[in-house]
Amino acid sequence: MRNKRWGTAKSVVFGVVALAATGVGRSAEAPGPCCFSNDQFAGVCRVVPVQDETCASILAYLNNPTSSGKAYCDSTTIRGGWAPTKCNAGAQRRAAPFAPRSASSR
Repeated sequence: MRNKRWGTAKSVVFGVVALAATGVGRSAEAPGPCCFSNDQFAGVCRVVPVQDETCASILAYLNNPTSSGKAYCDSTTIRGGWAPTKCNAGAQRRAAPFAPRSASSR
């Protein structure tokens, strides 16, 4: 009788572990937005992660000088200098034009 109970307990533990590994029972809610700031970007960049993205992976992408192909932050080409920031309801997502100052404007 004791072996039968142990076998049942192992089956239950195995089932719980299997469900946890597949994500069954997890909330299907959409993830919250990630917000980033950069001195060369006007306002706050707000990104909602999709599929296997995280705020950390998005930040790593924005700070990687060789990254391309994603449309984060209005498809900005600004790479490097991004930092996480708080998300505001009215956060703008516009890239500030970055142009070097000419010799005549100095």
